[in-house]
Amino acid sequence: MNNIITISENTIPAFYKAGLDLIAAVQSIETEFLTILMQGITSLGSKYMYFAVIMIVFWCIDEKVGARLGVLLLFSGWFNAFFKVLFMQPRPYQFDPSLGRGFEPSYGLPSGHAQLAFTFWIRVAILIKRPFVWLGAAFMVALISFSRLYLGLHFPLDILAGWFIAVCLLILDVFFGSKAASLLLRFGIRGQLLTTAFIALIMNVLYPSDKSLSALFLGFCAGYALMLKHIHFRAGSTKSIVMRCVRALIGFIGAVLIYVGLAQLLPDASSIYYELAR
Repeated sequence: MNNIITISENTIPAFYKAGLDLIAAVQSIETEFLTILMQGITSLGSKYMYFAVIMIVFWCIDEKVGARLGVLLLFSGWFNAFFKVLFMQPRPYQFDPSLGRGFEPSYGLPSGHAQLAFTFWIRVAILIKRPFVWLGAAFMVALISFSRLYLGLHFPLDILAGWFIAVCLLILDVFFGSKAASLLLRFGIRGQLLTTAFIALIMNVLYPSDKSLSALFLGFCAGYALMLKHIHFRAGSTKSIVMRCVRALIGFIGAVLIYVGLAQLLPDASSIYYELAR
């Protein structure tokens, strides 16, 4: 993880003052129940929550949609981590500890929770194309983003930056995602695996301090390519709700066993599974 900077100056730069004032105004409505509620809501924006939902979509609803959402979220997470280290911006509670209602071991700009929420929920709304889904997606994005302000974990600019990156990625996915997928299918399995490995290598070169997302991207995309070639799995092959639930259960049990097993085989702190096993 990246070491966050420590603010020791007695004077707060004017650039941050408005954001701190806004967070203080938001926290003026604070109650114990509301703080617990906001902490629960912000957990809905965790990357682990999104990947769990994506796996359910992949196993039980539509494997193509699940794969596309998975790749999009992986890119979104990687760009967020990359820009955090690039900008190295502090979090609000580093200026004013009284505003902190939580702690994050990384830089603040852009907000990962706001970015991933916007990326995931708006993409779902684009796919389903129903007014009530759009309203629900906008509500989830606003609620998760608001929770980050309330908890003093992000400045307003962090939220807006996360939304902006999400919009850029969604535009690329909507207009070029299907064309890129069709092109990869024409490459054949070797071309798909080489392309996946090359992209993962670029991710490592540009952001060498954390290889977990590039490794996850490599495993996810290579596994999907091999599945298309050799297994021909179809999530919609059964209409039974029970069977789909069984799939999800088996899948999650398998994922836990893999994480725990690899954590035992690779117990060093540099392992991407080290933190998950503790």
